[in-house]
Amino acid sequence: MSVGRIERPAPAGRRPEGRRVALVTGAAQGLGAAIAAELATAGMAVLVGDVREDAATRLARELDPAGGTIAAMRLDVTDRHSGEAAVRGALERFGGLDVLVNNAGVDSTRPFEEIAADDFDRILAVNLRGPIDLARAALPALRESDRGMILNIVSTAAKRAWPNASAYHASKWGLLGFSHALHAEARAYGVRVTAVICGGMRTPFILERFPDTPLENLQEPANVARTLRCLIEAAHDSVVPEITITPMGETSWP
Repeated sequence: MSVGRIERPAPAGRRPEGRRVALVTGAAQGLGAAIAAELATAGMAVLVGDVREDAATRLARELDPAGGTIAAMRLDVTDRHSGEAAVRGALERFGGLDVLVNNAGVDSTRPFEEIAADDFDRILAVNLRGPIDLARAALPALRESDRGMILNIVSTAAKRAWPNASAYHASKWGLLGFSHALHAEARAYGVRVTAVICGGMRTPFILERFPDTPLENLQEPANVARTLRCLIEAAHDSVVPEITITPMGETSWP
């Protein structure tokens, strides 16, 4: 499937039963999949965006076999045009866009002197430039919504540091700063922006790289997803610029 074509298209511009519409990046597995599932449970229409198109399509079909309120689309957040196509896809498929969740993220666990410049740039492109480009593409639609919102999935890596993660730290510190700056601007036209600072989760992002991590030191991604739902459903005349959610057993934060 080419970039920009949506799985199981429906008549353009029709908002399903007045539902809120969300675009979730990196939504095929882990936290992104948990967010998509939680928002679907909350009655929202969701566009599942991920560079792994097959996995995104499988998730969309699991969440909504009839294909009425959940759709999948290939989304490469490092490609500005792909992000723009995803926003157009949400508008064409669901008739609007109310919530953007910038969740896609990558890392490379290597010392700074060993990480190649291209790998460093790739991490910045996914974790920082991607959310910037998606926010730019989505803001016109979010301004048209009376409940527009951007949720940037940050990390405790934006508040502390550890070895062998220089690119990840740089990207997440940058995303936190961008999120706060956008909050300061977007609130003037009714768009809420929240930085969600997450501690360790039981997701492939952690467990595939650090399989010996004690599970009791991690949290279920569904817990974080429910927090996002609470933020979205909160009264729109209040905004939470930053929120932190960590596992009870995470010993290194704060």
